[in-house]
Amino acid sequence: MSLRALGLALAIGALCTGMVACGGKHKGAKPGVATPGLPPANPLAVTKMVQGVQAAKEPKGIPRAIDLLKEAIQIDGNLWEARYDLGVLYAQTGALAAAELQLKAAQKIAPSEQDVAVALAEVRRRRGEHKDAADGLEEYVKAFPGAVEARTLYVTTLRDSGQLDKAIQNAREVLVRRPGDPTALSELALCHLAKGERDSAQLLVKQALDGNAKSAPAHRAAGLVALANGDDAAAFQAFQKAAQEDPRDTTSRLNMAAVLTRAGAYAKAEEQYRAILAVAVDDAAAMVGLAAVLRAQGDAKNTAKFDQAKQLLEKVLERDPNDVRALFNMGVLLFEFMKRPDEAKTYFDRFLSEAPSDHPQRAEADRYMSQASVQKKAPPPAPAGGAK
Repeated sequence: MSLRALGLALAIGALCTGMVACGGKHKGAKPGVATPGLPPANPLAVTKMVQGVQAAKEPKGIPRAIDLLKEAIQIDGNLWEARYDLGVLYAQTGALAAAELQLKAAQKIAPSEQDVAVALAEVRRRRGEHKDAADGLEEYVKAFPGAVEARTLYVTTLRDSGQLDKAIQNAREVLVRRPGDPTALSELALCHLAKGERDSAQLLVKQALDGNAKSAPAHRAAGLVALANGDDAAAFQAFQKAAQEDPRDTTSRLNMAAVLTRAGAYAKAEEQYRAILAVAVDDAAAMVGLAAVLRAQGDAKNTAKFDQAKQLLEKVLERDPNDVRALFNMGVLLFEFMKRPDEAKTYFDRFLSEAPSDHPQRAEADRYMSQASVQKKAPPPAPAGGAK
């Protein structure tokens, strides 16, 4: 029994909308088959795990749930579902490094479990480790060709890592197994969009929505196509529709906030980020986004916004010191807005150490590092009135 078996839905983001309750049933090639070679689970460990599941359902019960799941693992290190549950809870609270550690351990114990493979890939995506996410899922779908959920996410990770032709090939493979699947069609649309083939992307989105007008992934894809076509109003409406169809998914609200930010409507974007945090209090992406729009609303006469932004980024980094989004944004905040280049340099240095080699903000971080070094070497200004 696990969080899944007890029906606790813990979304951790992405186009596939994260983990939802699945009845504890393995969704790979051999559903329901127990992991071979493991001794029977320790009853006390199972009891601790069930207590952790129940605690996670309670208001403000997640810290206690985490402690109970850790106790279960200490008693029985082979209880992979406790590791999976703990990894999902860590991801929910933004502790992505700890989440990846537990999910990797769960996968080592139960390599056939599709839920674990998907959760691990989702966490790696959130950490910006797109190639690692794709490589891990590639191994899984080779071993379990019928694992459609894993293959669908594999398409996403391939697209994230720029392997577009391979992504298209695997999206078509999903559609062979599930003709008309709106999520696969939406992913295929986004692959064509990334190749600059907007007409093909538009047709695929229409096909997805014709098949299922309530598909949140299809509405999100429609929003991204509209953005590429420069129609921010249509994009916002599509993201809004996606959020209505799947209120648990925060991705659409993040996209809505991005559209508003692009339009300079920072106060409205702030509302969207705060709406996300009202239902997912530890959503790291929302906290980083909120910090950015607070930063944009501050000025020399209103530095409180800068302080609020800094506190949010510190909270993210407290949970995951290697969160590259927070590291970069903290550097920008300190350098551009709070005029503290020496401190900013520390964060940019950490960002460059942690960010993947193909991260789109590496060049900008390098530029900031160079500027910070120049400022440090510059002579201090002469006193008012000139030197005597």
